[in-house]
Amino acid sequence: MANAITKHIPNTVTCFNLFSGCIACVMAFEANYPMAMLFIVMGAIFDFFDGMLARLLNAPSPIGKELDSLADDITFGVAPALMVFSFLKEPALSYPDFCGNFLCNYLPYLAFLIAVFSALRLAKFNVDERQTSSFIGMPTPANALFWSSLIVGGETFIYNHINAMVIIGLILVFCWLLIAELPMFSLKFKNLTWKDNKITYIFLIGCVPLLIFFTISGIAAVIVWYIILSLFTRKNN
Repeated sequence: MANAITKHIPNTVTCFNLFSGCIACVMAFEANYPMAMLFIVMGAIFDFFDGMLARLLNAPSPIGKELDSLADDITFGVAPALMVFSFLKEPALSYPDFCGNFLCNYLPYLAFLIAVFSALRLAKFNVDERQTSSFIGMPTPANALFWSSLIVGGETFIYNHINAMVIIGLILVFCWLLIAELPMFSLKFKNLTWKDNKITYIFLIGCVPLLIFFTISGIAAVIVWYIILSLFTRKNN
């Protein structure tokens, strides 16, 4: 009986991730960006623990793997896409004059490329045996945290200094990063030694001033720092 219950625990946690992602989608539709980000973060926490519990309880399953990807595309694909879509529809966000009313009305739909490329990223991860200890392309939780923290923490700055075309350009760049053949290091520790975890320690040390100086939008800066460090370490390997 205990074993029967135990094997369902990881999938239950994954369902909490999915539930959080659904609420994040609703909050994004309502342009309640802080709450949308909160539920994306909650989903990320559940996503972290479902895999850990599956390993600790020795309860991996084919259904769990598929369910995890489905939940992740909602929480880290659809939810941030809806946040960006709603943000691009905000009247306070400026568009260049050459866009015209037609483009201004339809360009926000490009935000849903985030959901599409997140699904491609997750499908690729499921069949790519190279990604056991590191990543090829940006992980979907990192992409979701970038967009949610950028909108929540940088909303006023974007309204005052950046037009919508910059956001659309970033959508295209980050969609490419999701499926790019770009090795990106994992934050998993094998031990606590500097030698075996040098890149991770350098990354964490660099995160501190970014989070202190930029606060919430510092999370977006941390993701950019992660990308830059991954590019640098790739070049030197």
